Amino acid sequence: MRLIVQNDKNQNRIRRPVLARGAAALICAALLAGCAGPHVTRPAPGQGGPAHTLSPQARQAAEHARLVAAARRWGLDEVPLTPPPPPVKKPHITARAGFEVDHQEDWELPPVFTTIPTRQKIVFLTIDDGSEKDPDFLRMMRELKIPYTAFLSNYLVEDDYGYFRRMQSYGHTLNNHTLHHPYLPGLSYEEQRDEICGMQDIMQRQFGKRPTVFRPPYGDYNQDTLRAAKACGIRYAPIWNEEVFVDHWEYREDDQKMRRGDIVLTHFRGRSDWNGTMVDDMRRFLNKVTREGYAVARLEDYL
Repeated sequence: MRLIVQNDKNQNRIRRPVLARGAAALICAALLAGCAGPHVTRPAPGQGGPAHTLSPQARQAAEHARLVAAARRWGLDEVPLTPPPPPVKKPHITARAGFEVDHQEDWELPPVFTTIPTRQKIVFLTIDDGSEKDPDFLRMMRELKIPYTAFLSNYLVEDDYGYFRRMQSYGHTLNNHTLHHPYLPGLSYEEQRDEICGMQDIMQRQFGKRPTVFRPPYGDYNQDTLRAAKACGIRYAPIWNEEVFVDHWEYREDDQKMRRGDIVLTHFRGRSDWNGTMVDDMRRFLNKVTREGYAVARLEDYL
């Protein structure tokens, strides 16, 4: 049973602390540092004015100043933490205990899991369906350099594939969430396969790639679901351990806490469904995970 934690009394109030204090000074210092000493690059005769190369320290300072300014612009309490580099050796992913189906291992069916095994204090952001297509959300996540994985259902994205192509061009992965978002265990094997493989065809045609990652709608599945998914080229079937909304979080675990490697779910939703926008939703998510010392990592780097 999901447990719900309600939002603060005034969910629409945005705290905007002075995050960018000294940002301009950092940028200036970075530029000055990059233009001094051995890092000055002089052009060949007749090729114009001087060209300058920033030192690694100066580039780092400038990027930090940029992130400070972006965090302030989007109303965050502080700059999101930077995730560690992807692991050289990927973790071994298995089905979560109690989430297996018959013949899970001997038929090598895609595992259903809610958490990635890792010692790093990271979580993974996943966003489902594709109903809301908010350009501010794309700008926010790009400016803050927050990775996420989208699970798309065709009936919700077919009116604007271009929005998700733009998302993909920013480095985010697009994955399979079926054609019509049905309750899969209520369908036959053939019907489930049509839903999953049909979306694979759409993904190939519209985005140039057949995903190997699939999320069953509502997190519901049976053995036929995983058999069909495997037949369609799917290797992993992650669901989630927490779900974030504009005004509350829901937890799978009884202690209502995030864990290292947890997969977090939210949806492409806006004011027509929620009391807020996707930017509001992401502000809530980022403030909480940063406050608790977590960075947001890219799911596919661990699969």
